[in-house]
Amino acid sequence: MLYPRPVRIVSLLPSTTEIVFELGLADSLLGVTFECNFPPEARVDREIVVGGLDTKHLTAAEIDAQVRERLSQGDELYHLDEDALRRCDPDLILSQDLCRVCAVPSGNVDEAVERLGCRALVLQIDPQTLDEVVDSVITIADAAGVPERGTAIVASLRDRLHRLATDVSAALGDRPRPRVFVLEWIDPPFLGGHWVPDVVAAAGCEPVLVRPGAKSVPVSWDDIAAARPDHVIVSPCGYDLDGATAQARLILDRIPTEASVWAIDADAVMVRPGPRLIDGAEAIAAAVVGSGTIDHSVIRRIR
Repeated sequence: MLYPRPVRIVSLLPSTTEIVFELGLADSLLGVTFECNFPPEARVDREIVVGGLDTKHLTAAEIDAQVRERLSQGDELYHLDEDALRRCDPDLILSQDLCRVCAVPSGNVDEAVERLGCRALVLQIDPQTLDEVVDSVITIADAAGVPERGTAIVASLRDRLHRLATDVSAALGDRPRPRVFVLEWIDPPFLGGHWVPDVVAAAGCEPVLVRPGAKSVPVSWDDIAAARPDHVIVSPCGYDLDGATAQARLILDRIPTEASVWAIDADAVMVRPGPRLIDGAEAIAAAVVGSGTIDHSVIRRIR
């Protein structure tokens, strides 16, 4: 699509907001969500186009119960502010249909765009694997009219993955790959899906109890014990490192005693499908495999 003026962008996902900034298009980004917190200036002087549930004071079980109740009643978890969207007058809207718990579905956005008489392109970004996450940078760059920037960023990300593979292979030597289980929610426990197994594998580890390219699902504590993980990484969706640390300490007695336990900044490097997933793979490799220096601002050993 050729735009008659500099492209005006609205991002309805924290991950695509990060990508827009990475592409050097911050000045074109006019609307974001209440969850867009990286880079720190993401919400400064921009319309908040999407609002949602305030779960700051709820336990993991209470959040899960509230989400299940609202979805069972057909209620949406996120609110699209059509007045804010109208003020942005976007050419390009970055949306998703991957997860109703994560963001406004694209279908709702399409309906709003039609009601407003907006001619924006609604681009659905639904990566399922780490490769698709990386490729989504090119998809967004092409749509925004800066394809060469997307190509350069993707080349850099793939180079980092190649170097990481070389480093973890050298660090492991003849040792078997550590068995790693990623806990995406603690109450009830959820196993890792979509790109999470790829991130663990990129770190030189063997992901256990995973659903590559598919959504996360509940798992029992007995199943976790039976999988015999060497390491458990607590990575609750929606939590930073301190939040993940607090969550991990709540369930230490449920995790097999022979497993090391780590907390990771889930929102920064695990659950949002953006370039920082590579940071996540590097952090896990440093902590678990011994490849590189541990970044204690991202990952923390609990036990």
